[in-house]
Amino acid sequence: MVIPRVIFTPQIEVFLIDKGLNLVGAIVILVVGWLAARWISAWTRAGLDRLHHFDATLKPLLATLVRYAILVVTVIAVLQRFGVETTSLLAVLGAAGLAVGLAVQGTLSNVAAGAMLLMLRPFRVGEVIEVAGQTGTVREISLFTTILVNADQIFVSIPNAAIFGATILNYSREPTRRIVLAAKVDNAIDVEKAQAAILEVVRSDLRVQKSPQPIIAVDTLGDTFVQFSVQCWVQNPDYGPVRAALLKAIKLRIDLLKVTPPTLQQVTARASAGCA
Repeated sequence: MVIPRVIFTPQIEVFLIDKGLNLVGAIVILVVGWLAARWISAWTRAGLDRLHHFDATLKPLLATLVRYAILVVTVIAVLQRFGVETTSLLAVLGAAGLAVGLAVQGTLSNVAAGAMLLMLRPFRVGEVIEVAGQTGTVREISLFTTILVNADQIFVSIPNAAIFGATILNYSREPTRRIVLAAKVDNAIDVEKAQAAILEVVRSDLRVQKSPQPIIAVDTLGDTFVQFSVQCWVQNPDYGPVRAALLKAIKLRIDLLKVTPPTLQQVTARASAGCA
């Protein structure tokens, strides 16, 4: 069997060599651009982390924007290797962007919500918030989602649109925070003594602020108990430790006020003394 020999004219050879070189150049540009986008984005993030006064909320966003900007430049450079006109490309991309935008309105709403969250700043990285049924510390605010880490160290990703349209409780924003406790006291204990004892316990903790003053008020009158509402103010970082300490201290102090019922021997002794 005779295999036919393919003969290329000089023009065809020049064309193939030119297009081959363009293809190799495009692949090189694409690979270099992709790696450069990752590396420069990482370097940008690392550099911003060294700036202690730079807002931590904007660090991941700027690093992401740098990466996407390099990728866009890379794609344009690749297309130019094949002779694609940039002006025509922008027109096509504009029309395609409009069509894609209509198709992914939900995703774009997350981007818009993320931009509004970065502008209005209802919370920042490192603050503890409650939103969309989740409570945790803000780790990152990206273009599409906000990342929380809850008390169980569970990674929680919430779409920005769900956050922007919901009520946000920020537990870290204000410098002080109020502690509210409920303390039940047996009816056998004198109310005035119990109130004074609880107030003494609260004031003995140096982390409790003197202004506003602590409040110990009767909240509920039950058949067998009186419930006090205990209110005091502390610095925000001290909220958890002080609350736990007060709960324990108040319980121990109330136990000391309880009336111990007389034993059988004490009753017998009193009866004998009365007969004598």
